[in-house]
Amino acid sequence: MQDYTVTLNTAVAIAREAGALLMDGFGRTISFETKSSAVDFVTEYDKSAEKLITKRLTSAFPAHNLVGEEGASKNGDSDYCWYIDPLDGTNNFAHGLPVFCVSLALYKNNQPQIGIIYQPVLDECFTAITGQGAYLERGGKRTRLAVSTTASLTQSLIATGFPYDHQTSAHNNVAQLGAMLRQVQGIRRAGSAALDLAYVAAGRHDGYWEFKLHSWDVAAGVLLVQEAGGLVTHVDGTPYQIAPRLALIASNKRIHDAIQTTLATVAIPDS
Repeated sequence: MQDYTVTLNTAVAIAREAGALLMDGFGRTISFETKSSAVDFVTEYDKSAEKLITKRLTSAFPAHNLVGEEGASKNGDSDYCWYIDPLDGTNNFAHGLPVFCVSLALYKNNQPQIGIIYQPVLDECFTAITGQGAYLERGGKRTRLAVSTTASLTQSLIATGFPYDHQTSAHNNVAQLGAMLRQVQGIRRAGSAALDLAYVAAGRHDGYWEFKLHSWDVAAGVLLVQEAGGLVTHVDGTPYQIAPRLALIASNKRIHDAIQTTLATVAIPDS
């Protein structure tokens, strides 16, 4: 097993530096540009944070490839690739809602090796190395993460999210939300897929599902869930594999089949 300790520590320092940059802008009046829709936009801080992260990762790991929300770069034929979300929860950030994070993940041959999710408002840093567990660093204390032991949907707190094209697409997760709401104790929509996954790993959520995700949204969080004893699959139940677009279920394993069965009661439109 490869020792990724130094790589993890380097990447954590980069994530924390990016988090400090975001905190400098949090609560200020910020400029932004729309992308695919009026609710899909990028702020100046998304761009600044990704520029910082890209520069630092390229300096530390010049042979590694990079895939980020604002762009990608390929450096030769490296087996390694970093997935970068410099600001997951942009909408929250832009509205002054303190629910956002920096997400970094290192994959080798499309398999997760390192996952880091840093929530700068609470100074919570979730980390995982493949085969070595998942941890939360907060207030100078390091705690090993474990998924919840909740055994039924009726006792579960589940998280989800909605795609950027929810105003125009029939495949907007609204019908699935209605079906799930009838089965669970509660549903939360935080607005950050990365944090939703981190919270499944920490046992704060019992499960999570979402459609139309990007690779950088989930690359780090998937490893956190897996290393905390949970399960991540595609919505159809097939094993997780990184891809440009994804539809995923993450859970504590115990309620995974029930989530999948409930979602399957609703037909998924083509668009």
